[in-house]
Formats: sequence, structure tokens, C-alpha cells
Amino acid sequence: MPEALIVAPAAATLSDETLWRQFIGPHADHYMGHFKKFSLGDEPKFALTWNWSAFLYISFFWFLYRKMYVYALVYALGPMLSAYVTRDFTVGLVWSIMAGATANYLYYWHCREQIGEIKKSAWSDPMKQDEALKEAGGVQPYVIWVGVAMYIFLALTMIKLLQDGLPDGDQLPAKPAKPAAISTT
Repeated sequence: MPEALIVAPAAATLSDETLWRQFIGPHADHYMGHFKKFSLGDEPKFALTWNWSAFLYISFFWFLYRKMYVYALVYALGPMLSAYVTRDFTVGLVWSIMAGATANYLYYWHCREQIGEIKKSAWSDPMKQDEALKEAGGVQPYVIWVGVAMYIFLALTMIKLLQDGLPDGDQLPAKPAKPAAISTT
């Protein structure tokens, strides 16, 4: 049963809390505070929290940064497919709100599952456990630079579009001229 793999952070022993902090890496205090809200009571439960990073930045980058590759794929393809199907590009805002509201909870479950697997396979050898925590957990710092480069590219593209207007083939049709009054003589 997956729930029995590890002790939830609210009732964690010092060694379990250390494992969680080591796995999370940067901003562990911040995430541990959110994780305690999810683990109140016997079973983990969703509690509404907000993750500004997952909301403000392209959500897929936040999931990549935290090594949550399946969710990164979902948040990369989901907004594009939704916009294609609905022909409404504001649907991306809905995806950003969903990411902001659920990212901490999804990250909690990601950490919980990964730490449980590491404890099962490498618990007897502290060096292997430490190496596994560093490999599976933490963050991907290169994602920050990819995100910055993408935002710069998008900003330059927008500036260029504002300066040049729409390409010739995509101009809006001109309004038809009003018909001249016909006189009958």
C-alpha cells in the first residue's frame, strides 16, 4: 500500500524530515509548511494552497524545474491542445490557475512516492540513499535559464509584431465602401 511507504511530514521522525528536506532541496521550509497541511489526520488530503511560481511562469517549466516530468508534459501539451480545440487562447490562463492551485499538492505526492522508493531500495546504505536523493530530488537549475531565454524571445517577438503590424497575408479585410445614393430622375 503506497501510503505505508513513508511517514507523512506532520508526524515524521527526524530522519524522515531530513530525507524530505534533502529531497526537496531549495525552499524546503516553504514546501514542508504546505506539506503539513496535506498530512493532517490519518490520510493525506488535498488542501488548497497557492504556488505563485507554477502560476506566473509557464507552468511546464516549474514542473521541469522540480523534476516532475510527466506533469511537465501534461502542462506543455494541455494548454496547446485546449487552445487548438476551443480556438480560445485564454484557456492558457485556466491551466495556469490549475497549476497554481494544485502544484504544491502534486509536488507533495511526487516527493512522497520518490522518497518511499528510495527508502525501499537504498535504506541500508546511507551513501546510496544520499546519492539517490540528490539524483531524484532537488531541482534542475538549467530550466531557469531556458525560461528566461524563452521570455526574452517572446518579448522580442511581441515588440516586433507591435512595430510591424500583422503580416501582409493576414491583414484584416477593409470595410466595404458605403453604396452611393442612387438618384432617380
